[in-house]
Amino acid sequence: MLKGKHIVLGITGSIAAYKACTLVRLLVKAGAEVQVVMTPAAKEFVTPLTLSTLSRNAVVSEFFDRRDGSWHSHVDLGLWADAMVIAPATAATLGKMAHGVADNMLITTYLSMKAPVFVAPAMDLDMFRHPSTQANLDILRGYGHQIIEPTAGELASALVGKGRMEEPEAIVEVLNSHFAADEAELPALGKRILITAGPTHEKIDPVRFIGNYSTGKMGFALAESCAHMGWTVELVAGPVQLSTVHPRIHRTDVESAAEMYEAATRIFPTCDAAILCAAVADFTPAHPAREKVKRETTGDWQLDLLPTRDIARQLGEMKRPDQRLVGFALETHNEMAHALDKLRRKHLDAIVLNSLNDPGAGFGYDTNQITLIDAAGMAQTFALAPKSEIADHIVHYLWQKHFSSSS
Repeated sequence: MLKGKHIVLGITGSIAAYKACTLVRLLVKAGAEVQVVMTPAAKEFVTPLTLSTLSRNAVVSEFFDRRDGSWHSHVDLGLWADAMVIAPATAATLGKMAHGVADNMLITTYLSMKAPVFVAPAMDLDMFRHPSTQANLDILRGYGHQIIEPTAGELASALVGKGRMEEPEAIVEVLNSHFAADEAELPALGKRILITAGPTHEKIDPVRFIGNYSTGKMGFALAESCAHMGWTVELVAGPVQLSTVHPRIHRTDVESAAEMYEAATRIFPTCDAAILCAAVADFTPAHPAREKVKRETTGDWQLDLLPTRDIARQLGEMKRPDQRLVGFALETHNEMAHALDKLRRKHLDAIVLNSLNDPGAGFGYDTNQITLIDAAGMAQTFALAPKSEIADHIVHYLWQKHFSSSS
């Protein structure tokens, strides 16, 4: 999808600028023509010579090259580009973009840009979560720009948290998906699907919660697979450290089981199907504390728990004859019996059985092994494979079993 595309790559003064070298190489390898625009601070981290060698184009950084009146036209770059990617984007650059502070060549190029803009932030965790940074990101989203969320991990400060620039391979995939959506032959299979993913956190006090080990990887893989099939995806995600790639995915972030219940029941009536992959807490504290509970003054501490509202059961009762509902069952014993019971009690059209007894399956892994059971109790087992491949199996089943004849 990138062959022949014109990409302006903006690089700012972050330690993550070294990743831009790999990003340029991948874009050129994919057939794109890349024009690098650097801020003066970026040159402290990676040299223009390196980037011009990789991109096969002279790097643009200053407004003027010489003192003879020649200058770089930010307007021409804005007209030339098919997309602009700013990676890494520092907190300072985000603020300048949001508020039009045109004090360097990168920002003037950005302000002249006619093409879609993709922004990959990179900074320390406290800077990223600061209200001013988050407000600037919201402004940029409001401008229609796609924010490629940073990932969590060890940062240059040696602290651990969210702020690492997304890997170059993932950024290239975001661009591929963008151009694929523009050129897709299946822009409207006409289907809209709700997918729930990740855990929920049930608050005990302002600093503690009840949760589980779900990472959301299976649900996000399902969302990407459905989007590539041409579906519009409504993804309701619990607290996870994952980003979406495909532009057909509309994401709603929630924290608690109650918030996921509200989002799912609100969105489902507008959808043709739902896949309920989230690991929703079955219980929530009856009386969450307003202040941090102190060990020194509390002593033994007993929690009163209340059952959460059952999302799968509610959607099963809401389901129209033309809608389809797929659930997940993660079991530790009597797996098939428990899965069949859940399938029938909650009026599901199919259920995906995971067993924690299967090596490489379940929470945290990049692989999964499943048994897919339909409403008649017929089961099909899929061997251990990457979750992206397992997601394709589930989505193809749903399409072929329930929708292909009506498409």
